[in-house]
Amino acid sequence: MSENATPRLGYIGLGNQGAPMAKRYLDWPGGLTVFDVRADAMTPFAEGGATAAGSLAEVADADIIGVTVLNDAQVREVVAELASHAKPGTIIAIHSTISHTTAVELAEQLKPQGVHIADAPVSGGGKAADKGELAVMVGADDETFERIKGPFSRWASVVIHAGEAGDGTKMKLARNMLTFIIYSAVGESQKLADEAGLNLNDLAKVVRHSDALTGGASSIMYRSDSKPLAPDHFLYQPFLHTRALGEKDLSLALELGESLSVDLPFTRLALEKFAANLGVPHNDNDSTKEA
Repeated sequence: MSENATPRLGYIGLGNQGAPMAKRYLDWPGGLTVFDVRADAMTPFAEGGATAAGSLAEVADADIIGVTVLNDAQVREVVAELASHAKPGTIIAIHSTISHTTAVELAEQLKPQGVHIADAPVSGGGKAADKGELAVMVGADDETFERIKGPFSRWASVVIHAGEAGDGTKMKLARNMLTFIIYSAVGESQKLADEAGLNLNDLAKVVRHSDALTGGASSIMYRSDSKPLAPDHFLYQPFLHTRALGEKDLSLALELGESLSVDLPFTRLALEKFAANLGVPHNDNDSTKEA
């Protein structure tokens, strides 16, 4: 491919996540080649003008190849097959959520033959993919990122250059960790509400309504590092206020749980770690410090 030519795209893995992403490449001017082990998954793409490959090797002719498969083992298998046929300059973008070391290892392995690895996991789910509103976190060198951000913008409204190979996955793991910690905490919240005789569907309505207005967990994510905030930081005073509210409400929730004989381990841990994790830890002279 010449420097100014439009790259040909390839996509491997046309499941619930990959299919809506790849569909947004159907009118890509450089053309699209797709592959899935299920032949019927490729049918709508062939009908839309894409080339349905008969093997992974046939996708290796593409210049930028997206990969959405199940796990690290499948990623390694797919990348190894592609690499054995790919030309120098080919970019293989891994959209699967994998180990933070996998992309680094693959990038080092393929560097001598001029094949570039980008780990580019996504966040937002199938609905966001359908709308072209995913967030993608890219781990790649600067030149590779510049080449892929145009195609990625077809299905992502937020394209983040997280750093070098492996850094996209690290960011995705931090993002998903937050999601699933919250899900687990939801279970504890519902247990408390259920034991208190409350309607859990009504609680859910309140949570959805208020989180839509406040931004939920993202509403406090404005720090550039995780160190304690300096007193002159613009967030320091607001977070002191948040600390007081949070510690009060967590303490009250624990009191309610005790009265109902409901064990709330997440809540206890949240209270213990709240100030430090917020960035405004208590000091020895702090009269508001929790006992």
